[in-house]
Amino acid sequence: MSTKCEICGKTIGRGNIVSHANNKTKREWKPNIQKVRAKINGATKKIYACARCIKSGKVEKVVS
Repeated sequence: MSTKCEICGKTIGRGNIVSHANNKTKREWKPNIQKVRAKINGATKKIYACARCIKSGKVEKVVS
């Protein structure tokens, strides 16, 4: 499964978990990627899109 939105390009965000004692541990924030049947240039294609793009209407979904 892809971890990148094909519409907006959103990918994994990386950073640190910081404890009260200021210990730092690597962590990742993963985007909510969904596999969607979308209409692209008049053709039906399966793409990976984040939930924000689907909700905002940037993806034109195809009814099966």
